[in-house]
This record gives sequence, structure tokens and C-alpha cells, in this order.
Amino acid sequence: MRAVAKAEIEIALNQPVENETHGSQGGEPQTPGSRAVPPRIRILTAACDLFYHHGIHSVSMDAIAEAAATNKMTVYRHFPSKDVLVAEYLRKLAQEADAHWDEIAKSCAGDPQMEIRTWLAQVSECVTSADERGCALANAAVELPEKGHPARVVIEEFKKGHRLRMVKLFREAQLRDPEGLADEVFLLIEGARMNIQSLGLEGPASRLVRMIEALIDSRRQ
Repeated sequence: MRAVAKAEIEIALNQPVENETHGSQGGEPQTPGSRAVPPRIRILTAACDLFYHHGIHSVSMDAIAEAAATNKMTVYRHFPSKDVLVAEYLRKLAQEADAHWDEIAKSCAGDPQMEIRTWLAQVSECVTSADERGCALANAAVELPEKGHPARVVIEEFKKGHRLRMVKLFREAQLRDPEGLADEVFLLIEGARMNIQSLGLEGPASRLVRMIEALIDSRRQ
């Protein structure tokens, strides 16, 4: 997530700076380097880091404004409420995850077996990262039980889409019962990313990829 955020900032450095009002009217404060990146990108980048590492409810809009080197007036100008900002944070991560899977599929040139191996290597890298705090969307679902919250739509659509991607991949790999296999693998990944937060990198989550490989092998024709 941090690597993507840095890439966004680098791209933004070459774009025109948004025109913000400064001074006693409550405009954005001028801090060294802050004017190089548009406020919206700074705010969303700060929100992504803070929400993921500290949780949604514990992070205030004041904290996001401070981390983004701006003020609450500017934050609310771009995101009318915290709920809107949370939904956009999760939408951004969902889009990044989808784009990453698209890259894997493209790099494997229609070879589903290679795509499975490449995907599992990415899963292994994810669950063994020292920065791992679980799936941001699953974490958010726990924090946001209200069905009417705008972020819930983002979470549910992403999770459904993720499962369907697995079904499609397993079907293309000619594995038996691709729907059932996708459900089992999906639940293993969800559970492992939650478990790692309580028992760390040496806990049961360290066996995730081996367990998925065993499941896949059991479904080969």
C-alpha cells in the first residue's frame, strides 16, 4: 500500500497544483513541500496509512488533516464526511488489488497454472510481510457493521469479485469443483490474515500457502 501511495505522489508532482486559498479565511497552511502534491491526494494517502495501521474509528479527521499537512476545512472540501473518505479509501485499495491481479493474469499469458503459482507467491509475500495488519477491507467490515454505511457496498462488491476471480481461475485450470475450492481458499486467506494479527508471522498463518497448495492438488483431474 505504501509503495502505491509513493507512486501516486510522484505522478502528482508533475501535475498542476490545485488552487487553494491561504490566509485568515481558513485556507490550507503552507508547509515545506506540501504544495507540490494536490490536497486530495495528500489527504487520501494519509487516510490510507492511518486507517490501515490504527483502525478507522480511532483516527480523527484532525489527525488526517495534520498528516496530510492541511486543515479540516480542506479535508471536508474534498471529502464531505468521514464516511465518504472511508469509502474512498477502501475503493482505492480495492482498485489497486484488482489492478494487481490483472497484471498477474497478463504476465501469465493465458496459462492458468502459472497464474496460480504467481498468485500464491504474492499471497505468501503478503502474509509474511512485517507490515501486515490483515485485509483492510475485512478489518473495515468488522469496524463498520452498519449495512447502510457507504463503505459496506465497496467491501461486499470487492469480496464477491475476489471470490469470482478465484472460481474463474480454478475453472480455467480444470480443477474439480472450482466454486467449492474457491470458497475454501477464500476462507483460508481471510482467516490467515486475521490470525496473523494475534499470533504473528510464526503462527498458523505461516502455513497458509502450503494449505492452499494441498487443497488445489486434491482437486486436480
